[in-house]
Amino acid sequence: MKKNETKIRVIYGDTDAMGIVYHANYFRWFEIGRTELLREMGIVYAELESKGYYLPLTKSTCHYLAPARYDDLIIIETKISYFRRASIKFDYTIWDENKENIFVEGCTLHAFVGKEGKIVRAPGELVEKIKGAKDQG
Repeated sequence: MKKNETKIRVIYGDTDAMGIVYHANYFRWFEIGRTELLREMGIVYAELESKGYYLPLTKSTCHYLAPARYDDLIIIETKISYFRRASIKFDYTIWDENKENIFVEGCTLHAFVGKEGKIVRAPGELVEKIKGAKDQG
């Protein structure tokens, strides 16, 4: 399955008093990685929402392996681990800039819902774009 790598620099506001990334910020970075992966595939969240489709989070995990620190350049590696009729799961690995050390591994699971908040099938154009990217690495 296709994957995306997004680089960002840890800013001071991402850290705690010890200069270590505050744990909740990894989930923000997961969102950045997810959004950039989908955008690279031609899927824009804002366009999905304008068509009445939403991807609420139903489950998330984060395994902290090493601390990222202020001014580190990190790589958010994101890939789709599975795609079903009404759900999609993303896997994340957050690396140092040389991809020698992993800071965090995690995943998020999202349901497809309509404007009323009820589960719906993924829209056809999204299905086609994800299928088209399935064999890309």
